[in-house]
Amino acid sequence: MSGRRSRILYDRECRFCRWSLAWLLRWDRRGALEPVALQDPGAAELLAGMDEERRMASWHLVGPDGSVASGGIAAAPLLRRLPGGTPLASRVERFPGAVEAAYALVVRHRGRLGRALVGDRALERADRLIAERRR
Repeated sequence: MSGRRSRILYDRECRFCRWSLAWLLRWDRRGALEPVALQDPGAAELLAGMDEERRMASWHLVGPDGSVASGGIAAAPLLRRLPGGTPLASRVERFPGAVEAAYALVVRHRGRLGRALVGDRALERADRLIAERRR
């Protein structure tokens, strides 16, 4: 793992999470993000001090310096790591309550979203991309 990369921790058992992550990895042409499944042993180490319930309740972004941002609050730092994402990050930072509310809505419905939006072939492509980025 490169010390310059941020780790994005996601739920490997969630179709919508894997599909969404693949879209972010496609955007991340510079390779600034390294996917780590929350179920991997290294996830607990990256999120040291965070109990399992909180760890599994959200996605997390761990910066190269070890800083951790979770849920909707992590959207702005994530966007800043993506090419051209800084203007969008600035907008996201202006409305943290709305971003958290939108994130909570997605989390509550991620199972349904995964079934409705993510076909098997799309999920296979997402899984291949995630596996390639982990190397």
